[in-house]
Amino acid sequence: MGVRTNSYFIFSLLFLFFTFNLPLSHGSDTISANQSLSGDQTLVSANGTFKLGFYNQPANSSNYYICIVYNKVSLRTIVWMANRDTPISDKYSSVLKIMDGNLVLLNESQIPIWSTNQNSSTASSSVVAVLGDDGNLVVKDGFNSTQPIWQSFDFPTNTWLPGGKIAYNKITKTRQNLTSWKNSEDPSRGLFSLSLKADTKEYVILWNRSKQYWTSGSWNGQFFSLVPEMRLNDRCFFSFVDNENESYFTYSMYNPTTISRFVMGVSGQITQLTWLETIGQWNLYWSQPREQCEVYAFCGAFGTCNQITQPFCNCLKGFSPVGDWNLSDYSGGCARTNKLQCGNTSFANQESMDKFYEYPNMGLPDNSLSVASSSAAGCASSCLNNCSCTAYSYYSNRCLIWIGELVNLQQLSPNDGTGRTLYLRLAASEFSKGKENKGIIIGAVAGSVAVVLLLGLVFILIWKQQRSVVVEGGDLFSLLDHRLEKNADEEELRRIARVACWCIQDDENHRPTMGQVVQILEGVLEVNLPLFPRSLQVFVENHEHRVFFTDSSSGQSSQPQRAHSTASTRASSTSSTMISKS
Repeated sequence: MGVRTNSYFIFSLLFLFFTFNLPLSHGSDTISANQSLSGDQTLVSANGTFKLGFYNQPANSSNYYICIVYNKVSLRTIVWMANRDTPISDKYSSVLKIMDGNLVLLNESQIPIWSTNQNSSTASSSVVAVLGDDGNLVVKDGFNSTQPIWQSFDFPTNTWLPGGKIAYNKITKTRQNLTSWKNSEDPSRGLFSLSLKADTKEYVILWNRSKQYWTSGSWNGQFFSLVPEMRLNDRCFFSFVDNENESYFTYSMYNPTTISRFVMGVSGQITQLTWLETIGQWNLYWSQPREQCEVYAFCGAFGTCNQITQPFCNCLKGFSPVGDWNLSDYSGGCARTNKLQCGNTSFANQESMDKFYEYPNMGLPDNSLSVASSSAAGCASSCLNNCSCTAYSYYSNRCLIWIGELVNLQQLSPNDGTGRTLYLRLAASEFSKGKENKGIIIGAVAGSVAVVLLLGLVFILIWKQQRSVVVEGGDLFSLLDHRLEKNADEEELRRIARVACWCIQDDENHRPTMGQVVQILEGVLEVNLPLFPRSLQVFVENHEHRVFFTDSSSGQSSQPQRAHSTASTRASSTSSTMISKS
């Protein structure tokens, strides 16, 4: 009796197991309520165009996803994923099945990680999931039902297939998004997405679901106004549908045997691709935006995009790549190699003060701040005085500074008239000592470095020959080139002469910082009469009878200005050319 009971019990269990977990037949396009899919099992659409199953991505990894792929394309191409953000590790112990009226994916621990998640009153026994010839996975109530409970076309990943749609739901006020992969190997959601603006009947591409950087232009009944390629498109037919529930675009191929798709790529561009079986490759039909560097923040923070040469992305000087650049994911941008000195501007730290590196012909980053400044030197000083300032630009009497990350920076061609010069703030250790690298601006003086050097020569002549005149209240205008006809600001001349004298003092502690030099030149700080440097006295004595300047505007040399050796000689017989016309 006991043997009979046990046998009956085991038979009942086996009956229930096979009744509710029947294996899929080879080539089936349907999962019914008493079936499941796992391991190497697949669904194949009726015409054989598409296939659904467990696929690892990348192909050599242990991350598996429920995917729809082309069945007749020799190069494995994924067009849809169920669990793009939550991969499984074992496809043999994971299962896709119907549960409570929904299609559900259970992982290797039999925990649901993805579901169609529809509130359905339909009995599970009648629900089926069917893979269509158009690549659309449909969950519906029975084989003969024409009304889907759920369909994959309503939840696209990065691919838009013919017959699919990118819609705006008027009832839920939500948009369908075509979202890029994170990188060329990771299918999780990336930064770039395509969606529909129903009110203007146009598609837009967003960065990080917030910043719009491209638009198709409005739909005019035949094509999008800013996508002229569509006028010559003899491969697919677009149509716009607008009803009380939703608005959407859809398209179909004139030749239904043509295999084509739209992809929101990791490049931040929407592309149309067509399969060419003869060469076994996808052929690019068109892409938007046309230029890679038009994609917002494509190279990430402190990365610069160069449309002229490849690779498109490079880190700025003093920065190194962050993230998976080798997988075409530049969103991590670049990180600073050496920390900034930041705020320590005493003379003892002049050698370690932050400096600026010049980048000409740049498309400037976003989110600049406008600062009041009357010169490039003042603009540089404003940046140095703010520890959070990372760069500045001065043009058309405007001073712009950037706080924090530099984003959407572009290197333009030399003949692009919109380019500006950007001065990037770097640690002093990024520059070679004793070398004047191209584009380097030291300290806050910026473009005025050459002027300060010349001011040293001004002092040599002023002190020895015009002492009674370069401050004690004499005629400062006698220092000017006679061709200027004394057309200058006397107070500016006095500041220039005095700051030059202070910059070459014997005692380093008596010399002003670069920030102070800028403030003196701008009239923010007052400056007193300097002491006469001993080293300069020796220099002047050793250069007696040396000709410093000649007038090249006439046919013969002007009368030479001589430096006298005795300190008591303070008047000069002729006036030296201190400042000349540019």
